[in-house]
Amino acid sequence: MSLDPAVAARLKRTSDGLVPAVVQQHDTGEVLMLAWMDDEALHRTLTTGRATYWSRSRGEYWVKGDTSGNVQWVKSVALDCDGDTILLRVDQVGAACHTGDRTCFDAGVLTVAGAR
Repeated sequence: MSLDPAVAARLKRTSDGLVPAVVQQHDTGEVLMLAWMDDEALHRTLTTGRATYWSRSRGEYWVKGDTSGNVQWVKSVALDCDGDTILLRVDQVGAACHTGDRTCFDAGVLTVAGAR
């Protein structure tokens, strides 16, 4: 089996065939991480309910939590209006970041001039 052709036709991929996936905690809206998916990773995610990504550094698929135990149970998947970004809403078990932190976006808030 492969990704539904109607879904595949909507995706706008990078030159490497990838689409960024923003991962969000389904009940709080907390942004957890950004990862990359190709058609196969998206297909696996949709058919298993486990977040599956393409690791650019390792050159292989990885199912979030298989080695760390920090599983992402997928609650919903959406494409943005242009088809160039995927939004996964998940139930995150444990840390989302490889550093052991809950989210990858806690390395320091940047100052914005004039922010209110």
